[in-house]
Amino acid sequence: MSRKTVRHKVQGPTSHSYFSQRLRLHYVDWGNEDAPPMLLIHGGRDHCRNWDWVAEAFRDDYHIIAPDLRGHGDSQWMIGGGYNINDYVYDIAQLLHQTKLTPLTIIGHSLGGNLALRYTGLYPENVIKVVAIEGMGPPPSFTQQMEDQTNLERVRSWIADLRNASGRMPRRYASVEEAYERMQKENPHLSPERAYHLTVHGVNQNEDGSYSWKFDNYVRVFAPRPPETDELQEIWRAITCPTLLFRGTESWASNPLEDGRASYFRNVQVENVEGAGHWVHHDRLEEFLRLTKAFLKA
Repeated sequence: MSRKTVRHKVQGPTSHSYFSQRLRLHYVDWGNEDAPPMLLIHGGRDHCRNWDWVAEAFRDDYHIIAPDLRGHGDSQWMIGGGYNINDYVYDIAQLLHQTKLTPLTIIGHSLGGNLALRYTGLYPENVIKVVAIEGMGPPPSFTQQMEDQTNLERVRSWIADLRNASGRMPRRYASVEEAYERMQKENPHLSPERAYHLTVHGVNQNEDGSYSWKFDNYVRVFAPRPPETDELQEIWRAITCPTLLFRGTESWASNPLEDGRASYFRNVQVENVEGAGHWVHHDRLEEFLRLTKAFLKA
């Protein structure tokens, strides 16, 4: 795949910075400031430009902003190795506090979906509707495995994982095309155009001319906390606005209708999308847009 083969067709947004806990964080703004606000939150090891096709579909009806989470994209990395879920939540709260874009609609994917639900539960008065794409965290079966571990085991595992991350050198690719091939291999549902677009916005060029992914390797390591089952259930119960939960049937995620997690929401719609994996909004974009537009208009 060459740069001449796949053209960049999406008319992009403007870039901005804000500060949270002394970190300079990046977000993009798609304009249309007089329209109702919408926040798009990406998942782990991703970046804000993964939303470009969704933003294109909604930019005429909404004022859209999309942040790069700390340690991701063009936002600064943490000093130290701790990427705590509540720090991510604080960053989202700080962004909305500074931009004064509430009340608003939020769409999040994976880690971003988790953050969207957490923020909505914390500040239900600020959210009109929320959409979470596989944002409910590990399925109950995985949570049970965590519960079977002692706190000593969790902390020892965390120390080992953090030490491994400290010695893990970011992979270097000789060219953008080589990184693109890795992107397409990671998710074969992606079209060549979308895979290339995500790659271009997802890599930095190193001083030696090679390319590496922008995200910090430390974001792979999760804090040694016990399962948050009760905490998450409290957050989900506190959400007052209509909630749309997406799941790809080819993903590792479990069906929230079958595992009981959907029952904690007051007003919930669950969509299990056939032919999609973890990235529902990429794998079945048109279906995702159709269902989401219907939900937002209802």
